[in-house]
Amino acid sequence: MDTADFWYELPDEAIAQTAIEPRHAARLLVVPELDDRRFSDLPQLLAPGDLLVVNRTRVRAARLRGRKETGGAVEALLTKRLDVERWQALIRPARRIRVGTRLDFDRIDGVVLSEPQDGVVTLGLRARVGDVDDHLPEIGELPLPPYFHGSLSDEDRYQTMFAKSVGSAAAPTAGLHFTPPVIEALRARGVEVTEVELDVGLDTFRPISAERIEDHVMHREAFRVPAAAADAIGATRSRGGAVVAVGTTVVRTLETAAEPDGVVGATEGTSGLFITPGYRFRVVDRLLTNFHAPGTTLIVLLAAFAGAGWRRAYEHALRQGYRFLSFGDAMLVSPDPSAP
Repeated sequence: MDTADFWYELPDEAIAQTAIEPRHAARLLVVPELDDRRFSDLPQLLAPGDLLVVNRTRVRAARLRGRKETGGAVEALLTKRLDVERWQALIRPARRIRVGTRLDFDRIDGVVLSEPQDGVVTLGLRARVGDVDDHLPEIGELPLPPYFHGSLSDEDRYQTMFAKSVGSAAAPTAGLHFTPPVIEALRARGVEVTEVELDVGLDTFRPISAERIEDHVMHREAFRVPAAAADAIGATRSRGGAVVAVGTTVVRTLETAAEPDGVVGATEGTSGLFITPGYRFRVVDRLLTNFHAPGTTLIVLLAAFAGAGWRRAYEHALRQGYRFLSFGDAMLVSPDPSAP
């Protein structure tokens, strides 16, 4: 399959540059019906006995500004913790970074352990006191998406209401629309909510560089399915309810954790699952997601779930003025009936 098949024209003016308030005032497109709703209508669109699965990851304040030992300014965006002292990071400017370059990030000392590849390096980081993660909330900055040129009155606006476990380089954006009143209405409707974890990496949002999607090498992200989530999914299956994944990160978590028969147990590990058209979904019945950038693995996953309807939905959304990407609107998608 050609990567060009998953491309569409996204005008700059369609990219959301403000965070709408209240969060649940965002628009919600129901697919394949192309029904224009509000996110606050979500409880009416689900059935008693359904289960919403959300990602409880929290975005790390992972953008560090510092200096090289020569005095030059440097910026590092920590994308993944590899072990106690090694981190994967995007570094700028990368052209003069070499293995052994020493970096000073105020309370954290760093050293470059690998040559830059597309701006990505391995850093050795050591806090002068305590652990690196202890200092990031104070000296680090939240890594807002590069296409977002607006400002937030509160950085927590880029965290979901479920955010607990620190580890992501970007927010699981489908969860940004939820508010306590929506959760209360869902529970009153008889819809349950459970939580899993997947640490979102920046590679998730990068356009696919290969000409054919079969040649794309998927990144790996740490995930965890707690026993409570596994039990909730099993109970939902038993009563005939639908498992509704809140975001593509939840889809990849559940489909990675599932046995061939669709049973999900408590587990953790890393996922490099690249879901492409023809994939047979074993767990997820419906998908709640934002509108994604063209030519990304997220669009490919959506095409696998919604079939050709994904393009009709995006064309409708653009005509109707929906807001795209992280702070934009959402869609509630049912699967393509012709899919496996």
